[in-house]
Amino acid sequence: MPVIKLFYEDLEALTGVSIEKIKERLPLMCADVERTEAEYMDVEFFPNRPDLFSVEGVSRALKQFLDIEPGLVTYEVAKSGIEMVVEPSVLEVRPYLVCGVVRNVQFDSMAIESLMLLQEHLHRGIGRNREKVSVGVHDLAGVKPPFRYLAVDPSFSFVPLDFEEEMSMAEILERHPKGIGFRYILEGKAKYPLILDCGGKALSFPPIINAERTRVTESTTDIFIEVTGLNDNVSRALNIIACALADRGGQIQSVMLRFPGDKSGEQKETPRFEIKTKEISVKEVTSLTGIDLSVEDCKKCCERMGLGAKVKTEGMLEVNIPAYRYDILHTWDIIEDIAIGYGYDRIKPVIPGTMVIGEAHPIEERNRTVREIMTGLGYFEVLTFTLTSERKQFELMQRERLKVAKRFDQTFSKFAVKVASPISSEHTMLRCSIMPNLLEILSFNKHRDLPQRIFEVGPVVLNLKEEYRLAGISTHATANFAEVKSVVDTVLNELGWADAEVVVSEDRAFLEGRRADILLENKFIGVFGELHPEVILNFGLSYPVVGFEISIFKD
Repeated sequence: MPVIKLFYEDLEALTGVSIEKIKERLPLMCADVERTEAEYMDVEFFPNRPDLFSVEGVSRALKQFLDIEPGLVTYEVAKSGIEMVVEPSVLEVRPYLVCGVVRNVQFDSMAIESLMLLQEHLHRGIGRNREKVSVGVHDLAGVKPPFRYLAVDPSFSFVPLDFEEEMSMAEILERHPKGIGFRYILEGKAKYPLILDCGGKALSFPPIINAERTRVTESTTDIFIEVTGLNDNVSRALNIIACALADRGGQIQSVMLRFPGDKSGEQKETPRFEIKTKEISVKEVTSLTGIDLSVEDCKKCCERMGLGAKVKTEGMLEVNIPAYRYDILHTWDIIEDIAIGYGYDRIKPVIPGTMVIGEAHPIEERNRTVREIMTGLGYFEVLTFTLTSERKQFELMQRERLKVAKRFDQTFSKFAVKVASPISSEHTMLRCSIMPNLLEILSFNKHRDLPQRIFEVGPVVLNLKEEYRLAGISTHATANFAEVKSVVDTVLNELGWADAEVVVSEDRAFLEGRRADILLENKFIGVFGELHPEVILNFGLSYPVVGFEISIFKD
């Protein structure tokens, strides 16, 4: 779940509402306040609302929800006169592109941080870790239009963001932290995508890194936004960022895109804030929510959620959906918004007519025991997705890739289970190890204080068989083999497996000489040790990491 940092001063200035009232009402918008600090709070939102991944989006939604400025927000788009030419060479590499300009934005440190975090949250969410969508924001004052989007040889050089020396694109993929983290996206490509200004100077190497010369600072007033990718979600990402900057006082302007086509050239202007319309019946609202609402009540609830609404006929409502609302696909999504606008706190609970007495499942009893052990050792529990990717499970961990099958196959002695119709490249298989998920959690929390110690107990799937495991990792400057061995010894003792044997391991995810397998009654049940430096770097981490993963049942 995305966690958004909201500075109190910024949020009060954008909404005109006291932070005390915001803290009171924000949870009713289906947000979870994770923690409050002296100057800011961290708030968790559902991933289906990327328009709320910034302080600007949250302030817009709050003003609507609190009836300060309810209803549909419209944004005017003027022409910038700027052109972007898309050359044929890039269409086989990264074919989708949209652009926009936002002028007269007043930036301070909080506004810049909000913009950068919004960009990263969009990368991880609708961008599928930059593979499907990547966003570049640039100081327009440092570049000269018109611009060109093309594919070039990897030897092309420029100074990437956060560096002072010029590097070739091939070198960026080998040496720059962003290049190392995302080079897999361009794997197998003979040429790489690049955006140039009229002087032939680089703006961006999508989806990897921007040029240092276009860095956004507090003196920046005019922003150029480019979004590249592999599908139409590029337009949604552009709309969300442009609207966020407009909510901070900026004026949105369009960019003319010229694509290769006939002699005149295919062209379009972006961004385009097209409003979608759906009809909904009050009868359906009552049926799904159990709340007896009139058509006028439904209209007001829609407006509290930033939707436009008007009564079309008796019992029917016409709802207008803004271009930044990525999540509304069905009338039921509108009904959910109506329920939120009505107020979950106003919905009266009803006791079920049938009462039963249950008991804990043996698996849950074991899980509870394991959780008590790990929390007693100072570890924090996390929950991650069972769906994952072969890249995370094998390549980043330096482990040999297992055969992956969609159904049972007796030709493989050991195989992972593939998803038949994955919705993204990040969710192509069921996990066969928990530890990669924990390393990914650490990579998302590099800005947090050390030490960090986390664990998860849950299922993995091998050979179509579910197995419950415990995995834990610890990272800090002095993390070592002795630390993780003491934790493993404690866990085994508490589980009644003090007679388990420790032997030399060949698991390449761990450092040679500092890794061990765990055997119980001559059967492999787990592994532990110091993570290999290459694995640590693959997940974008900087400090030593130790970890373990064991089965919590004998069979």
